[in-house]
Amino acid sequence: MSEPLLSVEGVAKSFTMHLRGGVTLPVVENVAFELRSGECVVLGGPSGVGKSSILRMIYGNYAVDRGAILVRDAADGAMRDLGAGDPRTVLRLRERSIGYVSQFLRAVPRASALEVVADPLVRLGVPREEARERAAVMLRRLNLPEALFELPPATFSGGEKQRVNIARGFLTDHPILLLDEPTASLDAANRDVVVAMIREKLAQGVAILGIFHDEPVRAAVATRILDVSAFSARSAA
Repeated sequence: MSEPLLSVEGVAKSFTMHLRGGVTLPVVENVAFELRSGECVVLGGPSGVGKSSILRMIYGNYAVDRGAILVRDAADGAMRDLGAGDPRTVLRLRERSIGYVSQFLRAVPRASALEVVADPLVRLGVPREEARERAAVMLRRLNLPEALFELPPATFSGGEKQRVNIARGFLTDHPILLLDEPTASLDAANRDVVVAMIREKLAQGVAILGIFHDEPVRAAVATRILDVSAFSARSAA
């Protein structure tokens, strides 16, 4: 069995509700699992048990209260604790080790769809024109009309924005890919495209951790389902 690319060890998370007198709202506790090359682990369980919070902690958007999130650094193979919250470690791991497709597209308002998708490659040193060409190929695969390539995604429909988001996340070669309901705004044809893209990533050895409320998509890509209810601090309370 291969060494894990991600190891989550005893992680707990709560939120402090400052507008409600500082009440502490527990979310998850004792979260523990590993993710290896070629796996697609799906976070399961009902809404509110903490699935998205787990993804955001692994990407470094949320700090952890306790525990460790060990990520294998693609640059040197060392396991680094992203959960410690050091900004330099978070940025280092995002650059080459962890990709993320969220439910929402956040982009520079005036940047075109093509620039938004190409940007991660440019940041990695790929020449801009090559990055734009590769971005265009990905957008065509996701059936985004070419008339939209040079327009800012802020003007797009929800499904069009999500296709830009997916193209941006799938264009790079991060060994770990986090997916937060990537097909939620898509029609059946584009859901099938995304399923094929996920399977290709798995065949390349990418480790995927995702949330999929679309049952057919989950059944098509999951190699293992992790029930987050077992870690939910709310259900345990």
